[in-house]
Amino acid sequence: MTKQKKPTRLTKALLEIADGMRRSGLMTKAEHEKITKRHLGGVTSVNPLSPAEIRAMRERAKMSQSVFAHHLNVTTGYVSQLERGAKHPRGAALALLNVIRRKGIEAIL
Repeated sequence: MTKQKKPTRLTKALLEIADGMRRSGLMTKAEHEKITKRHLGGVTSVNPLSPAEIRAMRERAKMSQSVFAHHLNVTTGYVSQLERGAKHPRGAALALLNVIRRKGIEAIL
């Protein structure tokens, strides 16, 4: 669980504008919640991935481990370890893999 940030004066003003945009229909509920979570320190969930899921995503993208690694900004060896289950993705790599799982490889290209 993350600690809630105390909003600054600027953050409060931005959130007030976002609230107005949401009420007027210029912003969707999902967009508003994303802004609110980002500025108030809400908890974001990142789902863990199995080695088989990681390999399946790479194969669906029709990429070698080397090319896939390049797009994730990691080494080929790391992708190999992820696919074998020797390591589990963390940090930015986990976030990018979750984006690929939800939206496809095109989302990061």
